[in-house]
Amino acid sequence: MRIMAQIAMVMNLDKCIGCHTCSVTCKQAWTNRRGMEYVWFNNVETRPGQGYPRRYEDQDKWRGGWELNKRGALKLKGGGRFRKLAGIFSNPKLPGIKDYYEPWTYDYQNLTDAPLGDDFPVARPRSQITGKPMKIEWSSNWDDNLGGATEHGDLDPMVQQTRQQASDKVKFAFEQTFMFYLPRICEHCLNPSCVSSCPSGAMYKRVEDGIVLVDQDHCRGWRMCVTGCPYKKVYFNHRTGKAEKCTMCYPRVEVGLPTVCSETCVGRLRYLGVILYDADRVTGAARTEDERDLYGAQLDVFLDPEDAGVQRAAEEAGIPYDWVEAARRSPVRALISTYKVALPLHPEYRTMPMVWYIPPLSPVVDALTETGHDGEDHANLFGAIDTLRIPVEYLAQLFTAGDVVPVRSSLEKLAAMRSHMRAVNLGQLPDRSIAESVGMTGDEIEEMYRLLAIAKYEDRYVIPTAAVGDARRLEESALPDSCSLDYAEGPGMGGEGPFGGDSGRTTAGGRRLLPVVSVENFHLSKERQTTDPAAGEAKAPEKFTKTEESS
Repeated sequence: MRIMAQIAMVMNLDKCIGCHTCSVTCKQAWTNRRGMEYVWFNNVETRPGQGYPRRYEDQDKWRGGWELNKRGALKLKGGGRFRKLAGIFSNPKLPGIKDYYEPWTYDYQNLTDAPLGDDFPVARPRSQITGKPMKIEWSSNWDDNLGGATEHGDLDPMVQQTRQQASDKVKFAFEQTFMFYLPRICEHCLNPSCVSSCPSGAMYKRVEDGIVLVDQDHCRGWRMCVTGCPYKKVYFNHRTGKAEKCTMCYPRVEVGLPTVCSETCVGRLRYLGVILYDADRVTGAARTEDERDLYGAQLDVFLDPEDAGVQRAAEEAGIPYDWVEAARRSPVRALISTYKVALPLHPEYRTMPMVWYIPPLSPVVDALTETGHDGEDHANLFGAIDTLRIPVEYLAQLFTAGDVVPVRSSLEKLAAMRSHMRAVNLGQLPDRSIAESVGMTGDEIEEMYRLLAIAKYEDRYVIPTAAVGDARRLEESALPDSCSLDYAEGPGMGGEGPFGGDSGRTTAGGRRLLPVVSVENFHLSKERQTTDPAAGEAKAPEKFTKTEESS
């Protein structure tokens, strides 16, 4: 057994309102610069829909992820080493700018400079790539702008697969229209195909926390990683010629702060925590023959931090004690392994993703209420799950490779929680049979409710800080010999970086560098963001430690 620790995320889709605050704040922090105009490390998709880039889930076309060969061994769908060497100067399996979208701005100057006349001046859209006038045809969530799926829903790859199994489930009649929001970031997989696809070895998975990063100095712009990622969450910066991707906001995570998308989420639907897993079993789990068994196989890879043997093995592996303790209190572990209500996104890609989702139940309640029935009654809810507007088969295509059993189990637990807690809130004695029908106790139902509905900041984000010794070492990952962002117009656009004035680039000896990010600054930022002064007490002035310039 080889124990490793992984920072993982769970999103509760019942709470997502599609406000895109997470996308905008991530954009401002990480990709608000030249060459990255079309890039969204975090995007929110409307389902059913084609996604971003368009139809990224169609792996018959894009050849992302892994598949099993005739001997049952894993191989990249995009081809092995020899195929890559043969076509290293030509990579035809890349989404084009039209598959993403051509980013635009507006000619606002025309509003102020237009000559006086009878007509009203307009701000025409202009391409941010060419600078020329353009017609807006697509964007990162154009499916939402289409206002429904009755006409375009057939283009969703998951709809096509669902219809193959249950042709009467997705009809797209007006009265059966359904939709929900699906936020997506890099999955930071246990078995990342993007890392294995990189010819130059620039992509790597950090041993400390499992975050997948791109070494900008070693990246040669082959773009094989873009093809290899089935989620299409690796992007090519056309200005620098380098690949870039979500960093899981590692400078924040290292000091116990949640990611920017989690911090700013209006619906409080994101959870961050540590999961311990057996690295020796990852490949075996990914080689599970039946795609429908991949969800259970990945669950078996995760380890129980309450187990004394696991704790001893973690200590021997050099995993800090506070990381094991964080794994014990992890909300992600509770939702994935304890309550089993969170599910992985497309496990059939065999990458072992580590961003999981709680499927949406709200449309069931709304639909029942509209018919005049009690939408919170467990008898009505359980019976309606198989006939809800969002077909269970569609959710299964997203989260369990088509297996409806785990999806139905998750939805039934959420339904039982609603019925149980309604009785509690009304001062009634809860029916114990409700919890027992989903294999839980009343106390477990209430614990799950506290986590999903009213969890506080420190309950939703249980992130251990880097030890003092590790912190300095991890800071150096921002230097050019590791995972630097040392190139033209890096984060912060030349002045201040995404984490304050001291995180931008400086000049040392005529050399452009990204200076060391101050751990002390991040700790003070955490205190500022999470601590409120007592009533009537003035807040103490903030003091920031000056970072030393690296040379």
